[in-house]
Amino acid sequence: MRKYKSTGGQRQKQGVVTLRKAPGSATRGHLRFGPVTVPAAIGRSGRSARKREGDGATPIGSLPVLAGFVRRDRIAPPPSRLPLTPIAKGLLWCDAPAHAAYNRPVRAPFGPSHEDMMRADGLYDICLVLDWNITERRRNRGSAIFLHLIRPGYAPTEGCIALKPGDMRRLLGFIRRGTTIRIF
Repeated sequence: MRKYKSTGGQRQKQGVVTLRKAPGSATRGHLRFGPVTVPAAIGRSGRSARKREGDGATPIGSLPVLAGFVRRDRIAPPPSRLPLTPIAKGLLWCDAPAHAAYNRPVRAPFGPSHEDMMRADGLYDICLVLDWNITERRRNRGSAIFLHLIRPGYAPTEGCIALKPGDMRRLLGFIRRGTTIRIF
């Protein structure tokens, strides 16, 4: 499985993307990269500086982009400076806090709690891994904080950030590994 490393001092060189809460909605935001601002869905519990596993909140903080995944069986990989790894059958993400692979990709079969990266609903057809509780993991601090595709009507996420496919493609032209997503 992939090892994730801190991007440390490279953050400033790689660009910054900001996410601010949309006025009048706890579950919507505005994502800004370069001169572009697009709407986004965020966690069903809004944002939190005290993110916990299963709370439905999007963590407040600076989250570097570590990796990207794409469902090549569904879509052609969009142009990107961020390498996009194909999602294959059996790729899962462990969200069991007591397991040694907590907040890491794992392979099926896997008994503890997990998310299937090859989702039927298409949310992870393009999925970026954000460094929330990955390079410095703590139990129950939250897992699988991704930037992924949106549900119809900008429905809230379980703590991730979600964009329309066209907006995700525009974002992929801007970011690369180490770009920081700052959530306010």
